Amino acid sequence: MKLGLEGRTALVMAGSQGIGLASAQGFHAAGANVAICARSQGPLDEAAASMPGCLAMTADVTSEADIDAFVAATKEQFGAVDILVNNAGGPPPGSFAELGDDDWARAVELTLMSAIRATRAVLPGMKERGWGRILNVSSFGVKQPVPNLTLSNSIRMAVLGWAKTLANQVGPDGITVNTVCPGWTRTARVEKLFAQQSAQTGKTEAEIEAGLVQNIPLRRAGEAEDIANCVVFLGSEAASYITGTAIAVDGGAAQGYA
Repeated sequence: MKLGLEGRTALVMAGSQGIGLASAQGFHAAGANVAICARSQGPLDEAAASMPGCLAMTADVTSEADIDAFVAATKEQFGAVDILVNNAGGPPPGSFAELGDDDWARAVELTLMSAIRATRAVLPGMKERGWGRILNVSSFGVKQPVPNLTLSNSIRMAVLGWAKTLANQVGPDGITVNTVCPGWTRTARVEKLFAQQSAQTGKTEAEIEAGLVQNIPLRRAGEAEDIANCVVFLGSEAASYITGTAIAVDGGAAQGYA
């Protein structure tokens, strides 16, 4: 299968670690130009070192000014943005009773508005060229709510509704919009959730993970590369007839049909 990514430019938000980094590395390996951003310089430098020619820039995905500057720098270095990967660390866990207005507002900025702003910044160029890929890294929580992730379960559904609506609007311009929905994946965020559950229950993190994978048909947690493989495919020429979808990459954990 030919992905047709040589010479394309992929901009990956929050691309210094986890699924963002694995996706950036996947695009780089397929011959694309890659630009990544992150808030911390150390992880950013380490990530960039693994991808010669990569543009790495510090930026906070909740800042509209930072997003605009990152997109502008990418266009200056590579000429265009062909593929946008909307990615961000998820909002913190918590029950509904524990969450106040500020928690909801911060989660909206992180999960919804970061994707909207980045897409707004790259969409005109994609329309002008008649080709583009917009990819949202979400969660299988949009298929089946994850216990105690009230903010994530709620606001990622807003992203899903926006993405489906946008796919209908920009399809005639040769632009696809898709959402990748990871299940339990070995990332720093999931390790933190395991640690919190360990503190609450007295079980070891290994015990918590072992109990969790019993509910996954493939009987293992995912790796970042498992998710990245789907992201890179959807960002390629090979996926030119796929748009408006939300694809679970979760080892079969979500039990719905869609």
